[in-house]
Amino acid sequence: MDLESKEMAENADMSTQRHEVQFTGNVRSYFSIWIVNILLTIATLGIYSAWATVRNKQYFFGHTLINGHRFDYLATPLQILKGRLLAVACFTLYIVASSYYPMVGILLVMTWLVALPWVINQGLRFNLRMTRYRNVQFSFKGCYKDAFVNFVLLPVLSIFTLYLLLPWVLKRIDSYIHNNIHYGNKKVITQLSTREYYLIAFACLCIAIGIVIAVGVLALVTGASFTESPQMIVGLILLMQVSVITILAPAYQAMVRNHIYSNSHIEGIAEFESSLEPVDYVTLTVTNTVAIVLTLGLAFPWAKVRKAKMLAAATVVHLQPDAEKVINVQQAQQSSFAQEAANVFDVDVSLT
Repeated sequence: MDLESKEMAENADMSTQRHEVQFTGNVRSYFSIWIVNILLTIATLGIYSAWATVRNKQYFFGHTLINGHRFDYLATPLQILKGRLLAVACFTLYIVASSYYPMVGILLVMTWLVALPWVINQGLRFNLRMTRYRNVQFSFKGCYKDAFVNFVLLPVLSIFTLYLLLPWVLKRIDSYIHNNIHYGNKKVITQLSTREYYLIAFACLCIAIGIVIAVGVLALVTGASFTESPQMIVGLILLMQVSVITILAPAYQAMVRNHIYSNSHIEGIAEFESSLEPVDYVTLTVTNTVAIVLTLGLAFPWAKVRKAKMLAAATVVHLQPDAEKVINVQQAQQSSFAQEAANVFDVDVSLT
């Protein structure tokens, strides 16, 4: 019986196909799209930004391949524009109301906090519904109650524990998002480890301490002090903040990404693998940031293509024989203004 089980497992492994995710875009082709988007967005006072968003996403989705099949981005510019117009209207209402009626402004903020879980759900629902692979669309099945607990209640409670619960809260958020993703009629199953999140948090804490020490040493070397050169002190503080953002954030993202992918699968369809090296990703983020600053933004297409290529190269999908049997359960006409409007907040989950 054990031998038979072993043979079945070996046959299953042989039938599973390993595919590296590929990104086929290049800087030259994307730069032409990006520069036109920038110029037209400025010329139309921001209205063209909805068209620019769709063109950008269609480019990156269309150049991301698994097993020779590309992703599709299905949203239309008008759908994106609806959300942005609503966002502008809400923001204008808040500014006017808070200027003349402060209590109304406070009430609007409280209303926003109550609506935040719904907005997040709708944003995720829209972006996933607009994502298609092999003519099968993704979807999101999260509910308001779970979103409120994970995105509002638990983060607030973590403050009272001096953020000691924050790694657990972040793990809950990631679990909520990924366990509510569906590919056609198949559900994504993700089992994350609280212990792993605390180890990642500890590693990030060590990095942050290292950055603070490095800035402190730099202050001593330069002889900076609050009394003699306050401007230099302010500069060093800004340097520390920028360093934390450009080093700590990508390091955390790389480690969490690897953990999520290694513990996620679509039953009977696919398993995932990520081998993104934190040091490489931090190096890429830092060099991209420096290049964008030094070129006054002109290096942005180069930076974005570099990032897409690295993320794709670090991603492997193991497709099983039943991968072609997924049923597309999305309806042809499933447009919802609420989902389109929430999309302005750009809540997104990307394969790579």
